[in-house]
Amino acid sequence: MTRLPLAALALVACAGAAEREGTLRARIAFPPQDTVRFTAPATARPCGRPGALVAHGSSGGNGVLLWLRYGDSLTSGDYPVLVRGDTATSHGAVAAVRFMTGPLTHGTALDSGVVTVSRARDRLTARARGSGPEVGGARRARVEADFEAVVIGGDTVSCRPIP
Repeated sequence: MTRLPLAALALVACAGAAEREGTLRARIAFPPQDTVRFTAPATARPCGRPGALVAHGSSGGNGVLLWLRYGDSLTSGDYPVLVRGDTATSHGAVAAVRFMTGPLTHGTALDSGVVTVSRARDRLTARARGSGPEVGGARRARVEADFEAVVIGGDTVSCRPIP
């Protein structure tokens, strides 16, 4: 039950002053029937530590947080999804999703999948595809989240995991 507060706190912590925004489009599916879709403004900013970047988008209680770790420079290509507690791997992505179904809040931290990144100057496009267990539930969610034309901001944010 600690993943949902972690994801929620991370979304709130990173929701500072919006720089020029891009768009997040997300789809969360619980086979065989339940699907949640949402669109939100999105931003991306470097972390306080070198070689990492946080992209996030949120609106109306729904949101996606993506922590990209890339080492020396952010290049286009595939980044494997890392489990939430992995703070040592230098190349990969940690992804968390928070979403609403009516008055109920749900959360998922991806534990498998890939994030495909495309960078053109100061713009980032990232496509996260993966799955993970629903926090506090027995179901697995399939997640597709697209960050489109997000300007990489100049200010940094903290990437220190919150226990």
